[in-house]
Amino acid sequence: MHAALTRLGRQLTSLTLSLCLGLTLLLTACGDSTTSLLSGDYVEDTVAVVHMLQNTLALPSDSEGLQDSEHEAHDLINDYMSRYRPRPQVNGLSSFTTMQTALNSLQGHYNTYTNRPVPDALKTRVEKELSKAEKAALRGT
Repeated sequence: MHAALTRLGRQLTSLTLSLCLGLTLLLTACGDSTTSLLSGDYVEDTVAVVHMLQNTLALPSDSEGLQDSEHEAHDLINDYMSRYRPRPQVNGLSSFTTMQTALNSLQGHYNTYTNRPVPDALKTRVEKELSKAEKAALRGT
């Protein structure tokens, strides 16, 4: 009798843990804890990302909100790329490839040099590529 109760207790514990884990994963996957700037329209999203990143790059290196702004930029880059990279109708556009180059460069810096300011050479190149991508997206190419 004692062995049967022990086995039942283990099964119930295992079932409870599995249910909690499943619910946690479901709520995490379905929940949107961040308010995204992305609307789902490629041109609007590209322009919004360009402006947000240009504003972040324009902040002085001693600005109080720089760390938060860079963290938001990091998350926005991830959201943008995960939304548009798999879409073949967007992936072949010159605006997307230019945007991807700029975002990869900036994201690489943020991932590698978390607490260092963006170097001037990288900042100039990324700003130029962002501007070029914005113009191409507005043209539809």
